Amino acid sequence: MDMLKPIAAPVGRFLISLIFIMAGVQKIFGYAGTVAYMESQGVPGFLLPLVIVVELVGGLAILIGWKTAIWAVLLGGFTVVSGALFHLIPGMGMDGQAAQLQQIMFMKNLAIAGGMAILFHSGPGSYAVDNR
Repeated sequence: MDMLKPIAAPVGRFLISLIFIMAGVQKIFGYAGTVAYMESQGVPGFLLPLVIVVELVGGLAILIGWKTAIWAVLLGGFTVVSGALFHLIPGMGMDGQAAQLQQIMFMKNLAIAGGMAILFHSGPGSYAVDNR
């Protein structure tokens, strides 16, 4: 098992960064729809370019292990806030299945934030720009 430890951190950074990178790219290609969805949830659509930059730059930074502690805090906080804004929707007239899905999505955001807290605490591990 010890032989896997050197690659655990870079593999973990790769896996956790994917959600941010993919989300940023999807928002670019679905820009108008994303703005409409944000505004339907009471979030100003003019914030979307900032969201895209945070997701793409932050995701890529975590991937390569650059300024890892800063990006882990920023993305962790971003994930909690976006989870609360878009998934913590009590009693919005949803059926049980839709409400359960939103609860799962919120818990996913909390799990990602937890991963970012561990990354902040432990550092980027091996094969990271921060180590040069």
